[in-house]
Formats: sequence, C-alpha cells, structure tokens
Amino acid sequence: MTSNNRLKGGLINRDASLNFTFDGKSYSGFEGDTLASALLANGVRLMGRSFKYHRPRGPLTAGSEEPNALVELRSGGRQEPNTRATVAELYEGLSANSQNRWPSLERDVMAINDRFSNFLTAGFYYKTFMWPKAFWEKLYEPVIRKAAGLGSLTKEDDPDLYDKGFLHCDLLIIGAGPAGLAAALTAGRAGAQVILADEDFRLGGRLISETGALADISGADWVAQAQAELAGLDNVRLMPRTTVFGAYDHGVYGAIERNADHLAVPAEGKPRQTVWRIYSKRALVATGAIERPIAFENNDRPGIMLAGAVRAYANRWAATPGQSVVVFANNDDAHQTARDLMAQGIKVPAIVDTRPDAPDVVGTEVLKGAKIVNTSGRLGLTSVQVQLAGGYTRDLRCEGLAMSGGWNPNLGLTCHQRGRPVWNADIHAFVPGEGLPAGQIVTGAAKGEMTTDEALKGGAEAAVSALSDLGLTATPADLPAAVDAPVSLSPFWHVQGAKRAWLDYQNDVTVKDVKLAHQENFTSIEHLKRYTTLGMATDQGKTSNMGALAVMAELTGKSIPETGNTIFRPPYTPVAMGALAGRAVGKEFHPTRLTPSHKWAEEQGAVFVEVGNWLRAQWFPRKGESHWRQSVDREVLQTRNSVGVCDVTTLGKIDVQGADAAAFLNKIYANGFAKLPVGKVRYGLMLREDGVAYDDGTAARLAEDHFVVTTTTANAVLVYRNMEFVRQCLCPDMDVQLISTTEAWAQYAVAGPNSRKLLQKIVDPEFDISNEAFPFMGCGEITVCGGCRARLFRISFSGELAYEIAVPTRYGDGLMRALMDAGEEFDVVPYGTEALGVMRIEKGHAAGNELNGTTTALNLGLGRMVSTKKDCIGNVLSRREGMNTPDALALVGLKPLDANDSVPAGGHLMNKDGPVDAAHDQGYVTSAAYSPILQSSIGLGFVKGGFDRKGEQLRLVNPLEGQEILVEIVSAHFVDPEGEKLRA
Repeated sequence: MTSNNRLKGGLINRDASLNFTFDGKSYSGFEGDTLASALLANGVRLMGRSFKYHRPRGPLTAGSEEPNALVELRSGGRQEPNTRATVAELYEGLSANSQNRWPSLERDVMAINDRFSNFLTAGFYYKTFMWPKAFWEKLYEPVIRKAAGLGSLTKEDDPDLYDKGFLHCDLLIIGAGPAGLAAALTAGRAGAQVILADEDFRLGGRLISETGALADISGADWVAQAQAELAGLDNVRLMPRTTVFGAYDHGVYGAIERNADHLAVPAEGKPRQTVWRIYSKRALVATGAIERPIAFENNDRPGIMLAGAVRAYANRWAATPGQSVVVFANNDDAHQTARDLMAQGIKVPAIVDTRPDAPDVVGTEVLKGAKIVNTSGRLGLTSVQVQLAGGYTRDLRCEGLAMSGGWNPNLGLTCHQRGRPVWNADIHAFVPGEGLPAGQIVTGAAKGEMTTDEALKGGAEAAVSALSDLGLTATPADLPAAVDAPVSLSPFWHVQGAKRAWLDYQNDVTVKDVKLAHQENFTSIEHLKRYTTLGMATDQGKTSNMGALAVMAELTGKSIPETGNTIFRPPYTPVAMGALAGRAVGKEFHPTRLTPSHKWAEEQGAVFVEVGNWLRAQWFPRKGESHWRQSVDREVLQTRNSVGVCDVTTLGKIDVQGADAAAFLNKIYANGFAKLPVGKVRYGLMLREDGVAYDDGTAARLAEDHFVVTTTTANAVLVYRNMEFVRQCLCPDMDVQLISTTEAWAQYAVAGPNSRKLLQKIVDPEFDISNEAFPFMGCGEITVCGGCRARLFRISFSGELAYEIAVPTRYGDGLMRALMDAGEEFDVVPYGTEALGVMRIEKGHAAGNELNGTTTALNLGLGRMVSTKKDCIGNVLSRREGMNTPDALALVGLKPLDANDSVPAGGHLMNKDGPVDAAHDQGYVTSAAYSPILQSSIGLGFVKGGFDRKGEQLRLVNPLEGQEILVEIVSAHFVDPEGEKLRA
C-alpha cells in the first residue's frame, strides 16, 4: 500500500490544508474532506474493530449508512463516541480516536474472540449464561457489561449549546440529489414555501460523485447552478447538514441540523446542533438508494468497500483505498467504478462479474460468471481469490475491492408509520408501498427510479403533483439531459459454501448465523433480527437487511417478498441526547415562568420562590426587617387592617364556552353548576373517578355559554387535561370548547377592608362595584384605567373583603403599578405567597397540602357539596362505605395550649394519654403557620372524627426531632368564622 492515496481532481479545496490526528498520529487533509476520505488519502484503511469479534475494519461506505468506521471525536466535555468517519466533516485540529480496541488498533487483545467464533455464534449468550444460576449476578453480568458498548462517555459537562425550533412549509423536500433539486426548482419557481434538507454538507447527492451523469454539463456544475438559484429565492430554505430523522403524525417531521459539528468550537452563543420540528403540508422523500454488499468469505477486511463508495471517494474526494482495486459485482453500474478509477490512474486488475453475459470494459479484464470466494490481509486487503466460471481459482493482488450487489431504495422515512414496502422485480429490491405517512410522496431512487434521467423527471413531476394538491400551479423545471443507462443486474446475494461471510459488519452477523437461526426455528424476520442482533446497530441494517432476507428466503424455500422485511423506526440515524434536550438542561431543565408583576417585584426587592415552573414573590422585605417572619407578619397585618395586593396569575384559568358549557361543568364538578346565574361565581370541588378530591377552584359565569374556571397553580395542567378527556371521550356530543388562558390574563387579588375603595379608583366610573351592585361571589367584564378591558371577581382566599381583577397579560405590569399608586393613601401593601398561606390557614381554606390525593370531600368538611341529585365524576365511588365511616378523618384547626409553642407541619396527633405509635395515631398536621392576628402558631390537620371532637386536647408529636406539645382541636376557621367580612 502506498503512503499517499490522494488522487487528482475532486471537490476538495486544495488551497485550504487542514491538520488532524487519528489515534495520536498527525495527518493532513483538505477543506471538503470527511475524516474517512482524509484517512484513505493518507493511506489509512484500518479505522476500527467490530463489536463482537474485534475484527479489523475500514470504511464500507461513503455516507451515513456506514457500519464500520465508528470513531470517537474531540476530547473533554465535547468528546463524542460512535461518530461515523464517513460523515465527520474535517476541520483544523480535529482529534479522532478508534474504538473497541486495547491497547491499540493494530494490536487488539480482544481480537482473541475471533479465534473462538465457533463458540460465540448467534444466541450463544441465551444458551451459555443460563447456568449455574448463581454465576449470573457475580460473574456473567459484570463481564458482559464491561465488554458491552462502543466508545466511551466523558464525565465532564458538555460546554456546547443545543437548541430546538419550529419550521413551516408548503413542501418539505428530503434529499438534495437530482430528484430533490429538480423538485425544489419546480416548487421554488412556483412560489411555494419550500424547505430542502439534506444530511450531507454539500448538496447534490450522487451527482457530485459521478463523472458522466449529465450530457452537456458536469453534475457538480449543474448542482452549483441550481443551488445558487434556490439560494436567491426568498421562499426556499436550504438546509444542508440536516438529517430528517423521523416522520410523525399530521405532516410533522423531525430534523437534526448540525450547525457547528464542522467547527472545532461553535461561535459564541450559537448552538452546535438544532432539532427542528417541521410542519409540512406535503413532504417529498428523495432520499436516494443505498448500495448493498455481497457476502463471501472474509468480505470484511479494511479496503473492501461498496463500489459506489469507492467511486465517490475517487470523484468527489480524490481519494482511493489503494493503487490497485478489483471490482466484484452483479450489475453494470459497478463497471463505471472501474472506468472512473482507471481514468484516475488506478490499476484495476479485473472486474469479477457473476453474470455470464456481463459486458466488456475497455482497459481491464472482465471475469464473467466468476465470483470472489476469499480474501487475504490481516489489517488490510492484500489479495482476493477468484473462482472462475470453469471452477478454477485465481489470486489477484490488490489493495482495494469495490463490490456491488445492486441498490436498495432508501425506505426509512416511508416506514415510520408502519408503511409496508412492496417488491419490485425489475430492480430486485423493495420499493415504497402502502401506509405512507399522510401527505408524503416518494420520488427518484427512493421510489425505485434508478437512473438520473428518471430521478430528475420524477422529482419535477412529484413537485407539480404535490403543489396541485395544495391548489398551487407549477410547471416542471427545465432539466439537463442525462446519459446513464437503465438498471442491468442479475441477483446475487452471497457465495455458497463460505465458512463466514459477513452480512452485518458492525454486529458481526454472518450467513452462518442466519442459517443457525433458521435451524432453531427463528424464521420470522423480527425473530431473526433479535436472535442474531442483525440490523440493530447504529446503521439499523441499511447495508445488511436485504442480504439476510435473501439468505433466509433461500433456506425457507420462499421468495424474498414472502419472507418479509423488518420495520424501520425513527431516528433514521442516531441523534445526540444533548440535541433532543436542547437548552432544557441545568437551570433551564424546566422553563422558568415569570408573573406579569415580576419586574415590579424585583424592583421592590422581593424574595422569590419556585412554584412549579413559576417564580413567585415569597415576601417583600423592608429596611430594618432582619427576619422573614417580620416581613410576612407585616404583610398579613396591613392586608387585614387596610388592603393588600397579591399576584395570583399562576392560578390555572380555563375558558369553557358552548351551549352545553353549564351541563359540562355540572359533570366535572361535584356540586351543581347548571343553574348558576350569569354574573355569579361558585366555588367548586373536583373528584377523581375513585371519589377522592383532587382540586378545587371557582367557575365564573360571564354569559349563558361562557364560563371562566380557575384551578390551583399546581393542578392547572392536570385539570385542563382531565377536562379535555371528558370533553373528547366521555361527552363527545356536548357543544362545548375549552382553552387554557392561564398565560393570557394577569390576575391580582386585592384583599382587605379598603379593597373596594382602592378598586373604585381604577375601575372606570360606568361600572358600579358597590356592595349592592356587585355582591359577594359576583363577577363581570369591566374596563379599568380609562378603557382597558378587564374581568372582576368578588371572591376571597384570605377571609377578608376581597376581589380578583384580571387584565390581558401585556397590561399586567401596568395594572400592578396602578394598583399600588392608587392604594398609596390606604397604605396598600404587596404580599407574597407566605402571607397568602398564613391568611388562608387562618381562614381554613384547603390547599395542596390538604388536597394531597388521599382526602375526600367528607374529610375536607365539604361532603354536602357532592350532589346526590346529579351525576358527576367520582360521585358513585365517593359514597363507598369505607370512605364514609363515623371516625373518618376530618379537617380541623389546631391551636397550641401554650402560645409560645410552634405547631410542626407533618406532626402526628395522639390522644392526651396513651402510647405514641401508629396503632393509636389520631391524625396529622397538614399546614402550619404563625398567625400575627392570633399571636400564636396555628395549624390545619386531619383528625379521626374531628368534627365531633372540638375542644378536645391532643398531643402533637414529632418523634424525629423529639418534639411534643399539647394542642386543642378548634374550628378550622380561625378568622371571621361567620364570613361577615366577606360580605361587607
């Protein structure tokens, strides 16, 4: 093998030399190279080891279907295992290492596995590691886990950014080969919104790897012209370095764009990769075809490649696996590889063609009716053994072997929704059949149109058809003439009698393994796949499945279509977990949601707390306050004595509209809503199907067919999801529509005896909000501050005269500032979640601590709310005997006998006298706070038969911290138990 296999020509930029390393050795390549092409040009054929037997391997292909040349790129936090060298774009300083070897690629100790291949056949682990049973955990599993896997993961954080985005188009074209480019030109000129995506960093597909596909212009030149025109069209988006990895419902496609994989470090603030969700009205699959290998003895040595790949390396990258290359094929297309190599000065000792009537090729010998039966060369090919038509054998010395068993349409995206391919006898391959994703059209080689002429015309016609479906008129683009010949091949899948002929190169699956699977009755294709691990590697069987199907068909006496095929699933090629996560890592794992008053609260020095995804003001410290309790006590006292304002935007808000809206809510809520008058609000309780309470809130009736439902912050999504389930599945005939408006409205609680006076200063004068005109539990649509539309609800969570006022979110900050300015004369105070919690405990309102997934309406003291006059979700099961026992837990208030004692939340209640154990547990504390009104710690909790035990003293124990105090059971309504303030 020569030290340098760089050829003349190619589409590389020889003025831009790039230095890189592989396994610590320095090499150089050019801009436009892949790692694989640069290594081949430097005389490096050995690039990896196979998974099971650790056999030496080099690149088989020139694209993403590569099973062999998997390497580890970069270092530190950017370390990336299992990258295909065939698609890794070369850049200055690239560092690559081979995988699955020790201590070196040339001298791998684990290559000893190859000597034991007779024992390590398909399914050996199922049979071998069954006994003795005790060995599995102590011996077998640790050894297997240590040996499993390819590459290694860094323990450092990835410093790069990843992003997600959304795109919309009339026509998504997947693949920028001849069919894709012809379709893009046709659709782009018609004015359609077009996205053209291709996984390669250079558009053109096979056109940039061929020398004579077009008559009057080179393929590369025509591609450059087409790309320049498309780039100049505002309605066309070109997306090279973008793999469309999945076809999903409703015309949605997933795509991964490698924004900066071709750079050592991404630009500051820019993502390395972006996952796109593309919404297409129509999608055109022009993904081409994948060449298939031929199985024969030792057909996996470095230097043995697919003929189309050898041609691509020579024509596009000016690289060759060696100075002497034999061609082995069953078709005319591979003969072009021999011609192109000879034109570059590469010696082609012979073309070995399985067809007795194969055509002659000028410049080399064609061995007709012959086949290669074996090869030589430990770390790289040195010769091949040919069995001639007459039965004699002949050795040919060579450094490369270009083999071709024909081409398979690339069906991956056509099968992601269980599409079933059909057999095409003309090309001896599967083509797309029934079950294509909605709106998907296939064209070019992916459809079985295997000539350049068919691909160009088919792409243009497919674009016209797709746009016609959308009501757009298009004319097929003017296309260059193509000169390639029609497909001519005779099926030949494997050489009979070979001891080990490789089908799946990455997982070391041979023809012998398929025969063993057949012998053991794993004849179903899906069983074959799992028993042998065929097609389960990073290439998903792109180069191996067809050969295995053909072997199994021979063994079972069936045809290949009768044998069937496996189902392709997304992703089409591996997608990094970092890309799928996008920016949702670390602090951004969940989006941080800010309330409309957040900026104002920051200006006041508020302390914030995470409430789900929301940041809410917890309290507002003032100068001189050294402890959070001082701030909270002040906020509570000022609110109860005058007026306070709290941002409650985080409450779930759901618009319910339709003629059956009232009947729908009657089904959702345990209590009745069918007769709720317009302009009124009602508190409601929701039950699960099992009768347990899971959320409470209010429903305000703004019109006969319009309600606004509020939920707790924690259950906003859950309630909306459950309501949608009822609407769609349980009550599909009801005329009702739902939409979440949580983010659409900024909402503030205005509470305290001066709350009405404050609101009267900002509510426009034509709206009367006096006690008579706007009583407790009233609601209405109003305007504020001179015409800004708003909604006003007279409801209270604090036990005071209170309102909740809502405006469109964009006015939320302005409303907060207006409320504080208008309330200055009343000594208005902003209060946070801590003060809100104190006041709701003082009033005895149940919240998340009480609605904990185990409590019922009866436990909460709301048993009468569960109507017996109507049906509702959870109604029947709420009446189960076990949930209605006389000693059922009941929500009560708890007050320490010594005001200096603190009530611990979570503490358990025991009888005043008796043991402290689970058998004698009387209940537990759910919420606790210090009440500045009562000047004592207080709590809410559940006590067995608590409604009948008021005035009784219990022991409140906290065994973990050794705490024990005496408490008295009191009403849960510590403040204003008769509700006089609410109605003031």
